[in-house]
Amino acid sequence: MPLAFKLFLLTWLWPVALLNGSNFPDSKKQTEVPLNNHRKQGSRPEFRMKKSDSTKSTLIKSEQLLRIEEHDFAMRPGFGSSAIPVGIDVQVESIDSISEVNMDFTMTLYLRHYWKDERLSFPSTSNKSRTFDGRLVKKIWVPDVFFVHSKRSFIHDTTMENIMLRVYPDGNILYSVRITVTALCSMDFSRFPLDKQNCSLELESYAYNEKDLMLYWKNGNDSLGTEEILLSQFFIEQFNPFNGLAFYSSTGWYNRLYINFILRRHIFFFMLQTYFPTMLMVMLSWVSFWIDRRAVPARVSLGITTVLTMTTIITGVSASMPQVSYVKAVDIYLWTSFLFVFLSVIEYAAVNYLTTIEEMKKLKSKKIPVTYDTTQAMAFDGCFHDNDIDLTAFSSIPMNPEGRPPPRRNTAVNLPSEGHRLRRTRSLKRSVEYIINNSHIIDSYSRILFPFAYVLFNIIYWSLYS
Repeated sequence: MPLAFKLFLLTWLWPVALLNGSNFPDSKKQTEVPLNNHRKQGSRPEFRMKKSDSTKSTLIKSEQLLRIEEHDFAMRPGFGSSAIPVGIDVQVESIDSISEVNMDFTMTLYLRHYWKDERLSFPSTSNKSRTFDGRLVKKIWVPDVFFVHSKRSFIHDTTMENIMLRVYPDGNILYSVRITVTALCSMDFSRFPLDKQNCSLELESYAYNEKDLMLYWKNGNDSLGTEEILLSQFFIEQFNPFNGLAFYSSTGWYNRLYINFILRRHIFFFMLQTYFPTMLMVMLSWVSFWIDRRAVPARVSLGITTVLTMTTIITGVSASMPQVSYVKAVDIYLWTSFLFVFLSVIEYAAVNYLTTIEEMKKLKSKKIPVTYDTTQAMAFDGCFHDNDIDLTAFSSIPMNPEGRPPPRRNTAVNLPSEGHRLRRTRSLKRSVEYIINNSHIIDSYSRILFPFAYVLFNIIYWSLYS
């Protein structure tokens, strides 16, 4: 009898053992486990249901929740009806560079789009949105906004693509992307470096005109956010958004959004690098007016050095600027200063030439002794030396016994009475002849005229451009 009972029990438990052995650990089916493995012989085993793990329950796929497979997202929302409104707001992160040579600027920003697509609405009891990355963006419709006049741009992809898509239960969508864009900025350098530049970044839909898509600033003037942006050469005076329309003859009118900003250049850098060295070179050229006119090597070397230095400054400034067809403010200052330096060299050339002519006339009129070695006197500096002339060889004026010179033969001229001053008037021709015969006076006049003219030029220049 006990043997028969054991066989009956083994036959009854065998299918249950096979059923428990066929379940894997990752199976999601509910399993039956014995309550107590240590049971008495002849007792009936008890079983209970194991609760499933809620963290391992099957979630609904995003494509199924948003019913992506049920719609054609190649078409815009509300196709065939009025234009879909797409709101835009921008957060400017930084202005990376501004290039005068290429006439462009590089900006990093967060571009956010807002629109409603009822095809992506989903049921939700908590009314919470769902956030996705760039993988879902490729499966739905998004606005085709691009940057007008952009030279190059890219979406940041470290460590993943900087794209965020947020879908709300009612179908409202927020699409945000982080972009760096290099765009054209038409600059006017007529007042450089005392200039202001007006640049703008323009956004527009590429395929949809105003009948299909309406771009607008989401929060009006508050749609453009800027952090504290510091630039090395510019100060940002203004940052404001506005909108407009753009017309293309083949496709019609398009909504266009503008991010406009005004840049004012810092002048201190150019004062140190350009203006101050130029002023010093001009003043250095005036030193030659105080050097003896017979010191030819000193004055010539000083003039050539200042001319070459001014040429180097002008070349350096031109290399860092675009090749424009109009005159810039810095060109006016540099070339005027170069003219002052060049005229100081020409002034000495005139002084040296007139000195030579003056002494040659003295030689021809025999005011210089015949024994005077002119070749030796001109060997060093190219002109005669007045102090080398022995003036004792000339006859003196005869004197009467009273120690006064004899009166002139022409006594018909009535001399003025006492109390009247004699005024000697010179014609222009006589004044020029006087200067030619006394060339050292040119240096005396230059010491006053050159600084006075340069100071006057600076007053006019800075009053016009500052």
